[in-house]
Amino acid sequence: MLNIASILIGLITLAAGLIAFVPLLGWLNWLVIPIGIVGAAVGALSASNAGRNLNLVLIVIFTLRLMLGGGII
Repeated sequence: MLNIASILIGLITLAAGLIAFVPLLGWLNWLVIPIGIVGAAVGALSASNAGRNLNLVLIVIFTLRLMLGGGII
């Protein structure tokens, strides 16, 4: 059950992160990354690794996007 919750959180993170790829909306990454961290934590509590891995990949992708946009120096 926690794995399904983690995957749902990951899908919400993915949807919001795709919006954050639009120019001038990169500030949304500051909201997306903590949501992904929560999803990874929920996924870590489950028996399966799919939700945790999804959220970890999304965290890495959106952190790189934030760094490329100058949000993290």
